[in-house]
Amino acid sequence: MRLALFQPAIPQNVGACIRLSACFGVELDVIGPTAFALDDRAMKRAALDYGPLGHMTAHPSWDAFQAARAPGRLVLFTTRGATPLQDFAFRPDDVLLFGSEPTGAPEFVHSAADARVVIPIRPAARSLNLAVSAGIAVWAATSTAT
Repeated sequence: MRLALFQPAIPQNVGACIRLSACFGVELDVIGPTAFALDDRAMKRAALDYGPLGHMTAHPSWDAFQAARAPGRLVLFTTRGATPLQDFAFRPDDVLLFGSEPTGAPEFVHSAADARVVIPIRPAARSLNLAVSAGIAVWAATSTAT
């Protein structure tokens, strides 16, 4: 199983996802371009000492990510999702993909996804933070994958 971030804009979210991937033993893919340098001080601070434990692969573009991606379903988490998280059956080789914080995933990413999943929240709420959503998704996927 892998966690993938499409063009992230907030280094602290990537740092939190480095920690998340290390704690759950899930590989992390960061798909560029990013809105910051991957060696940004804020990202390193957010990752703390978990950075060396998590395996992160940086891809310069969507095309580079797609070319390097191992077999398995691309599962896009989106507020425009079709399947509620609790109803989705995860597999061990799934790639859990999250869009950019300010804009989400563009249509070409939605089109490439094998599945779209939504984390249900209160109707009055807009969305969750990227790292929080990734944490919920990674826990759900790793604890239920068959």
